[in-house]
Amino acid sequence: MAPIEFDAIIFQEGKAFVAYSPELEVSSCGHDVDEARRNLKTAVRLFVEEAERLGTLEEILREAGYQRGLDGTWKSPRIVATEVMSLSA
Repeated sequence: MAPIEFDAIIFQEGKAFVAYSPELEVSSCGHDVDEARRNLKTAVRLFVEEAERLGTLEEILREAGYQRGLDGTWKSPRIVATEVMSLSA
């Protein structure tokens, strides 16, 4: 498996922490930020391994906006900012 980069957005839902990779549309959760992060890595690894097994990994990554670097690493589209915004009535 070639190295694959991905963004992780981690947020809290009640007592659980949810880690989400928007470009791969994969998520996992945990009791704290570190556990959610570890579980997301596991979920992404399993997702990638299964896509490789099915022969669809390259297609999935290209559709998600990934580009293959010269070193063979898949480079994800970068999230450049996140912020909380609101609309007033």
